Amino acid sequence: MKTERRPPVTLRELDGVLLLDKPAGRSSTQAMSAAKRIFRAQKAGHTGTLDPFATGLLPVCFGEATKFSRFMLDAEKSYRATLKLGEVSTTGDTEGVIQRSGPVEVDGARAAAVLEQLVGEQTQIPPMYSALKLAGVPLYELARKGIQVERAARRIHIYAIKLVSLSDCELVIDVDVSKGTYIRVLAEDIGKQLGCGAHLTALRRTATGGFRVADAVSLDTLEAANGESLETFLRPPSSLCAALPAIMLDVADGGIFSHGGWVGLASSPNTLGEHAVFNQNQRFLGVGIVEQVQNKRRLSPSRVMKL
Repeated sequence: MKTERRPPVTLRELDGVLLLDKPAGRSSTQAMSAAKRIFRAQKAGHTGTLDPFATGLLPVCFGEATKFSRFMLDAEKSYRATLKLGEVSTTGDTEGVIQRSGPVEVDGARAAAVLEQLVGEQTQIPPMYSALKLAGVPLYELARKGIQVERAARRIHIYAIKLVSLSDCELVIDVDVSKGTYIRVLAEDIGKQLGCGAHLTALRRTATGGFRVADAVSLDTLEAANGESLETFLRPPSSLCAALPAIMLDVADGGIFSHGGWVGLASSPNTLGEHAVFNQNQRFLGVGIVEQVQNKRRLSPSRVMKL
């Protein structure tokens, strides 16, 4: 008996940014792949890994928007984290082996004082249970085999920590951090400072690069949406570059820029470096770099949108 073959899925050339509210239990790549399937997009990528147990804002880029995803990777990020005091974990979260570590004798004033001390620029050693790679092998694979390797400390910045609630052995905080910050390690540091140990029991990304989780959509909502209305959930690729200063080019210079050529700037922008570039019709052309060449400034393309 022959089995019927399903007709091939026609993939679409789709450009835009989806603010996805990632569910718990899926990796960032799995959540991105699910969104890609729903939209039938040819090309997709995400802008910053969330652990499988974590939830919240995961910007997903389709098509040409993937060229500008690094602006989200480098952006400041905000989280709501729930810590269990008095217990530590081999992974820093609920996925590891949990052990009791000490009595919890913490009140709100002491917790707030410890949090305040952690604000600022500092170094942090990435955990073994992370997606960082050594010779192409993720560290978490080595950790699962009981192998520990030396990791270089990273410079990070804790911009703000706010005590949301403290009840029994549960501490909830809101935290704003630089790229590369591991909230699991921060939770362990808080536990050490409090003298009782701690690990993460929940983590939700609430904001990144000017985007907020309140504007994100779930996979369930996307699955239930009519196919023709899916694109209403997308933001333009230029939204990834909203923090950059903007430059507008006329038709002729816009064409040169889009074909990879540099253009001279008649009116000099106030800043050098990267700029979001638009034409006179407000069409986003890409990102360019303003450079000082002798006594003039010129704009060279860095990443350009497909014509």
